[in-house]
Amino acid sequence: MSENIGNASLLTNRVILVTGAGDGIGRAVAMAFARAGARVILVGRTQSKLEQVYDSIMAEHLVEPVIHPMDLASAVADDYEVLGKSVTEQFGRLDGLLHNAGQLGTFGPLQYTLPENWMKIMQVNVNAAFLLTRALLPALLASADARVLFTSSSVGRKGRAYWGAYAVSKFAVEGMMQVLADELENTSNIKVNSVNPGATRTVMRADAYPAENPATLPTAESLVPAYVFLMSSQAADIHGQAINIRELLEKL
Repeated sequence: MSENIGNASLLTNRVILVTGAGDGIGRAVAMAFARAGARVILVGRTQSKLEQVYDSIMAEHLVEPVIHPMDLASAVADDYEVLGKSVTEQFGRLDGLLHNAGQLGTFGPLQYTLPENWMKIMQVNVNAAFLLTRALLPALLASADARVLFTSSSVGRKGRAYWGAYAVSKFAVEGMMQVLADELENTSNIKVNSVNPGATRTVMRADAYPAENPATLPTAESLVPAYVFLMSSQAADIHGQAINIRELLEKL
């Protein structure tokens, strides 16, 4: 692995927003971004969890993060616009956006998927990502070297029976990434990619595979070097790619 990936200054002076920052991969990555020198904007549904991440970052005497509680299931377009304007007013730019938050929903045949459950998963996994990206694009365009990372899944790249709205939502996320990447390729300094974390020791994974022994899975912390790399200037040539985090880690 490259020696520079662990460099505490790799993300110095960068402003990076992470959704789902209260626990799991979001928390681990937000901590890693802060350790690499970034000012992190912590977005999540539960304020108490965000405050715990804030306290952990401050306990390590890192750059003070910003907390912005938001429930992606109920937020409306105006809520995202307020966040976008706040980021621009406070920082003048945004150097990184990690769409990490997501909901799994229920498993079963599409025929028996309840419409209200389908709509909720699409709202959190797809609509929220669109609305947040749209609201933050002015701040991202103001950066000299910005990154947008969408979180995908193996079932969003090859459909699998009974994964329902979650799988379909991740296909939509991949499409959103490709469209945005193509739009911005020759018109901005923003690099857009999607990432598949793979099987990881998280609450969502436990919900999906309740009989699985979590001790057999990699921790969220083990993934963070890849995320730090993708948010850094070292990833300036990576754009429009569907990235598997585990494969990237092997190359670093």
